[in-house]
Amino acid sequence: MSDGFSRIAIVTGATSGIGEATARRFAAAGFGVIGNGRNISKLGALEKEIGSHFWGVAGDAADEEVLENLFVAGRERYGRLPDIVVANAGRGLGGSVKDADLSRFDEVVRINVKGTLALVQRAARYMVDGQQAGFPRTPADIIMVGSVVGRHISPFSAVYGATKFAVHALAEGLRRELGPKGVRVSLVEPGVVFSGFQAAAGYSDEMVQSFEDRFGPLLTGEDVANAIHYVVTQPPHVHISDIIVRPTRQDYP
Repeated sequence: MSDGFSRIAIVTGATSGIGEATARRFAAAGFGVIGNGRNISKLGALEKEIGSHFWGVAGDAADEEVLENLFVAGRERYGRLPDIVVANAGRGLGGSVKDADLSRFDEVVRINVKGTLALVQRAARYMVDGQQAGFPRTPADIIMVGSVVGRHISPFSAVYGATKFAVHALAEGLRRELGPKGVRVSLVEPGVVFSGFQAAAGYSDEMVQSFEDRFGPLLTGEDVANAIHYVVTQPPHVHISDIIVRPTRQDYP
């Protein structure tokens, strides 16, 4: 049943980092959250800990069937389609254009670009229909998690940054398409966030330490989740379309 849940949200990449923090922040705010991730045991632990405000859907965030199951879960678990979708699942890739490991590039593009596009395309089709009668009484939000390196080219992660440049283009294109239909599309661009992302991207311990030395204290997932929550809790006629969140000492990128 949807009673008692102010909004229903899909969050991909919900088993760690920004995604997990966002799922927790939303649940604490009274939202029903459908969280996606590959780690089945972590999803189960979150269900047990958070309770009825969280429901896990395991699988690959670039798989069309898994993505559709997220929307089906909204209806089955909470009685209505989600009105927030956070496209957060992504994968990093350390290294410059000259040195990046291209054997990993196809998977990075598949998750960061194709998976994001498939999710927001599906969300857009559902939300436009809902907002025909709902706006301006009700909000509908698509949040795409980009990166500061999708705005400012950084030699140490330019190949990864190229995938985030693509996400930024998709976000702006979708904003122009859906804004007039009452659906808000927002791009959230984090700076350096301390999480397991760096290890998965192949960043060395020395590089991660250099981030802390130069920019610390670094952002946490909770810091970015607070920004996402701020974006989606504005009145339906107010749209925060683009927000950058950096550690205070991070001058570049």
